[in-house]
Amino acid sequence: MDYNDSPTATFTADPHSFSQPQKARITHVDWQLEVDFNTKTIHGSGIYHLAHSETDEIVLDVRNLQILAVYLDDESQATDFRLGEEKPFLGQGLHIPLLPQTRSLRLEFKTTPGSAALQWLEPTQTAGKTQPFLFTQSQAILARTWLPCQDSPGIRFTYTAKVTVPAHLLPLMSADNPQQKNENGTYFFKMENPIPSYLLSLAVGDLVFSPIGDRCGVYAEPSSIEAAAYEFADTEKMLLAAEELYGPYLWGRYDLLVLPPSFPFGGMENPKLTFATPTIIAGDRSLTSLVAHELAHSWSGNLVTNATWNDFWLNEGFTVYFERRIMEALYGPEYAEMLHTLGYQDLLHTLDDLSSSPLDTCLKLNLENRDPDEGLTEIAYEKGNYFLRHLERLVGRERFDGFVKKYFSTFRFQSMDTAGFEQFLEKELLNGNEELRRQVNTQGWIHSPGLPAGTPAMHAALFEKVLQELHKWLAGTPAQELVTQGWSTHEWLFFLTNLPDTLGMAQLEELDHAFGFTLSHNAEIQAEWYRHAIRHGYTAAYAALEEFLVRVGRRKFLLPLYKALLQTPEGKSLAQQIYQKARPNYHAVSTSSLDALLRV
Repeated sequence: MDYNDSPTATFTADPHSFSQPQKARITHVDWQLEVDFNTKTIHGSGIYHLAHSETDEIVLDVRNLQILAVYLDDESQATDFRLGEEKPFLGQGLHIPLLPQTRSLRLEFKTTPGSAALQWLEPTQTAGKTQPFLFTQSQAILARTWLPCQDSPGIRFTYTAKVTVPAHLLPLMSADNPQQKNENGTYFFKMENPIPSYLLSLAVGDLVFSPIGDRCGVYAEPSSIEAAAYEFADTEKMLLAAEELYGPYLWGRYDLLVLPPSFPFGGMENPKLTFATPTIIAGDRSLTSLVAHELAHSWSGNLVTNATWNDFWLNEGFTVYFERRIMEALYGPEYAEMLHTLGYQDLLHTLDDLSSSPLDTCLKLNLENRDPDEGLTEIAYEKGNYFLRHLERLVGRERFDGFVKKYFSTFRFQSMDTAGFEQFLEKELLNGNEELRRQVNTQGWIHSPGLPAGTPAMHAALFEKVLQELHKWLAGTPAQELVTQGWSTHEWLFFLTNLPDTLGMAQLEELDHAFGFTLSHNAEIQAEWYRHAIRHGYTAAYAALEEFLVRVGRRKFLLPLYKALLQTPEGKSLAQQIYQKARPNYHAVSTSSLDALLRV
């Protein structure tokens, strides 16, 4: 029986949703959405198709969303509804009474200035500087701020949407998408595979399309499309490599959308249409492992989804592992090991940062009464990946690949919690082998803080050459005489992240003069260099630092840089001065973290 129609589907209790899907749930929605840039609102209505047992209500999640009317089935008379108590970051439960024969609801609603998923950009905040832009970010629990929904990753539904926008703009969704504008500004979207609400997305802007393969293409503003198409040219190769590893891609097309720089993440794996930050367009395709990561989510996350945000590692640990297998298939094992090593460095930093809250370094989290965004750390990504590499080493790659492939095929279009994964692991891989069970040590990896004792460090062979050059420089060799030709972004990042904390001003000036870090066009290199500049008071980089912080909204870069500023004597006032200027350019996902940090 199809998941959507099953009256007996089971659900993991989700502390971040008011919905009670075991009693009543959404199976399909037909939305009509009108995007109004003048008022910065979305006016919407939706017909919600339901599955329910013997219950007298359905509960949806809403937050800072205006509910205008609710109708049962085809009734013309609006029905009563009740909004529950408002709770921080969760919003409210929308309680709608049902009759035994009720099979659908029609809801009318409107977004508000508090709809945190939405970012409305002025023309000056876009690449082209002439047209406005709108994009959504629904993960983790922000879908409820722009659409009434059951906002839990454990609840899946299909949808259609009729979207009306100004005729000179193009809308795109996590669905089948148009490739060019029409004359009337009305578009129809369809998602036939069941998805959770956090994968709902909408973007509207002056966008054009360029194909980069039989099943892949890229959308961007006209001024950015050529650079984006060049940067993502290997996407189709990545897709073929992914299918070779873990089975067919089940979503039809795989396209990318390059968003304005205020997008708070590197990428967002919206089905059929990855949202991507322009900070990965470096001109040399050196940062496209992010594309492999978002593509891998088409299996780990979009196909088999964490049941709750406490199980977030099941999405991201698998995706990081899969991403690096794709990169290995395309560029070789030494290249992939560089990515693993940089990730390991990030993991060690995160373990240190979270030393005062050790339970947050377990893979299986407890985020009840907390914003699930607090669980979006390198623990889920890199410790999760490390655990899967640990399994691979124990049983061999061939056997482990068979296990992962069966995991994706067995649970496709379903949700998975940590307990369910452990049961599958026991059945398919451990299979009663006590010695293997002891070596795997799920208690130590999944349910205990930090890394298990005796866990080997990661180190890439290509980074040995980087360390040799770094040591030569520290021993007195001029920076301009170092052998750095052909270094990728990853080698430069390893060089920068391993600089000592005791650099003098003359050393910083020498490095900057030799390699041009301050004015680099590579966002990863800029962000790492600016951390050193802040730590050592290298004020020659401060103008570029400010320009970077005002222009770029990617939270991965913002939080470390603002934190670094706050740790210097003169940095607090500078951080607040820059933030006051930059804040209008940031999405709510970023400002929610930064407001607390800077006490705005």
